[in-house]
Amino acid sequence: MKSVRAFLLIGLALSASAAFPQSAQMQVPKNVTAGSVVSIPIIGSGKGVLYLVGSGQALRRDVQMGQPVTFAAGEIYNAGHYLAVLVNGTSTETSELEVVPAFQPKTLSFLAKPSRIPVGLHGGISGTAYVFDAYNNLITTSMPVSFALLGQSNSTQTRTVTTRNGVAWTEMDSAAKQGSAKFVAHANGISRTRVIDQVPGDPCGLTISARQDGAKVEVQTSPVRDCSGNPVSDGTIVTFTETGNGTQSTADVPIKQGIAKVQLPAYSRATISVASGVVAGNEIHWEER
Repeated sequence: MKSVRAFLLIGLALSASAAFPQSAQMQVPKNVTAGSVVSIPIIGSGKGVLYLVGSGQALRRDVQMGQPVTFAAGEIYNAGHYLAVLVNGTSTETSELEVVPAFQPKTLSFLAKPSRIPVGLHGGISGTAYVFDAYNNLITTSMPVSFALLGQSNSTQTRTVTTRNGVAWTEMDSAAKQGSAKFVAHANGISRTRVIDQVPGDPCGLTISARQDGAKVEVQTSPVRDCSGNPVSDGTIVTFTETGNGTQSTADVPIKQGIAKVQLPAYSRATISVASGVVAGNEIHWEER
């Protein structure tokens, strides 16, 4: 409502200025930094009102002509384009003012994804940093941002990226070994950290063995690992398939303590195979004992 009221007053003032000559002048700086002290010298006599309307702000000052109008530090804080209007009786003068972000970073917003990722993915982790001043204006002046992915066993990846329009972006590889890693963004003494959980990849090199167990055959995998040698997480599904006696049956079994096992009918000359996702293992041709 404050901004709407200010614009209505400015509209009335501009309408009045069309019928009367201007008798006051103001010297508005072209550019100022957000949050800084702003002084606007006023030339003329008598009293008036100064309106400053811009990005999410509308300020009003009673003016004594011949004296500068001062806005204290922190009063003009939103970066953007502003319109200054000086109303002096029946005269009106307008001028424009550009408020730019402060050059000193105060806040760093850091987005990292995903929070959970399989090991061994090239460019699988991304990080995006936004640099803001003390008044939450995005700093569009270019500056370096350092990224570091700190893994276990002193595994570290680093990048330095120059911001463009206030944003810096990079990619990192997930490690070869499972474990948590700290993803850190750093700019001008300000740091933000995110944690990336690097988990085992898909099973690799599945192998099974079988043994007679009464009227059943017990089939069991070797310890299931990914292609980097990390134990695959418990709960991962392994599918056993048996073809024999004119039928085909399947069993989906979760890995427990690193292995998966199941009991199947002991059909003579049955073929037993194993798979997990798109990864297939060896086959066993079973002869009933």
